[in-house]
Amino acid sequence: MQSISRALRSRNYRLFFTGQAISLTGNWMTQTATIWLVYHLTHSAWMLGVVGFASQLPNFLLTPIAGVLVDRWNRHRTILLTQLLAMLQSLALAFLAFTNQIDVWQVMALSVFQGAVNALDMPARQAFVVQMVDRKEDVSNAIALNSSIFSGARLVGPAIAGIVIASLGAGTCFLLDGLSYLAVLAGLLAMKLPPLARDSSAQSPGTLWQNLQEGFQYAFGFPPMRAILSLVALTSLVGMPYLVLVPIFAAQIFHGGATTLGLMMAATGLGALIAAVYLSSRSSVLGLGKLIAIAPTILGVALMTFALSRILWLSLLAMFFLGMGLMLQRTSSNTLLQTIVEEDKRGRVMSFFLMAFTGMATCGNLLAGGLAQQIGAPHTLFIGGVLSVIGSLLFIRQFPTFRKQIRPIYYQIGILPQTNS
Repeated sequence: MQSISRALRSRNYRLFFTGQAISLTGNWMTQTATIWLVYHLTHSAWMLGVVGFASQLPNFLLTPIAGVLVDRWNRHRTILLTQLLAMLQSLALAFLAFTNQIDVWQVMALSVFQGAVNALDMPARQAFVVQMVDRKEDVSNAIALNSSIFSGARLVGPAIAGIVIASLGAGTCFLLDGLSYLAVLAGLLAMKLPPLARDSSAQSPGTLWQNLQEGFQYAFGFPPMRAILSLVALTSLVGMPYLVLVPIFAAQIFHGGATTLGLMMAATGLGALIAAVYLSSRSSVLGLGKLIAIAPTILGVALMTFALSRILWLSLLAMFFLGMGLMLQRTSSNTLLQTIVEEDKRGRVMSFFLMAFTGMATCGNLLAGGLAQQIGAPHTLFIGGVLSVIGSLLFIRQFPTFRKQIRPIYYQIGILPQTNS
């Protein structure tokens, strides 16, 4: 158990972990309430895709620039600002819902605002992990624990949201989410950071555009890094859109309501949580390359099974493995990238990772919404599953070469290279 939670020995990370556990649960309540509200208002797969697209579009456009800023700015203060703005967004949704003024265009506008906040918040949080952890050897554990609280929130949040929506309405979910930000703000304010951590990160000379180009050439000029980012982008494009299509399965295929939707989302969260706990228990990054290669196949098979299933328990099982596959690939990719990246480029590489993960999901949401309108949600997800498996097979073919290219970095940073990675 100690090996699973060793990053919690660091006081600052412990404060962050606790606050995030509460806040992310509220986030998932809002996400579940939002897609249910949009579908309730429109009964349109296309509008589900449009709203999903609107929420992620700022990530796609702004995250690379945000990565440059994160490498320049004080990360602690940046996260304080973004969390405060996110709290105001959730409270605005709650106000509109409670006063019966909420409409789809308002949800979309506030989703765009939240997406812009996330574009800066997510690379800042990813890069800030290194500053919160006292021992360098605990960084990989901290990244895995971040994923575990994200997965735990995805397990608990939608399940609570289903109950709250059915009994008190979507507005209560939005309000609880807004209040949950108080926990993470309190944790951030209570941190005692060393002087170096409070200062801005080392800045690269040159203009913002030159820094962005430098980061792009660094990330995509190294074949293993380029392949990892490309695979994350593919699975996000074809796999993540399940989030905006799940309400259709809950309502049309299984003739359920918010509770059925909550169960499906919770099943995904449970699979992701188990994967995150497993990754937290690992003592080394060695072996993560194999998980990155195999995880998209798990995701793809799960997507195809979910698309074809008309039995609720089988669909829930498929959602469980869907969440597991996504978590294994995302967290393994994040950990490996954070291990091999140079510190002065960490914010930019993390912004490219987040662009691949959440930004490509932007295009996927819109594409899936439009395609589902034409050929149906089951066929759309089945195609996504097939493409995910193909991506996995292509990565596996190149894996031996990637391992040789990463090995010199493992020598340089002191990781034992004798074990296969």
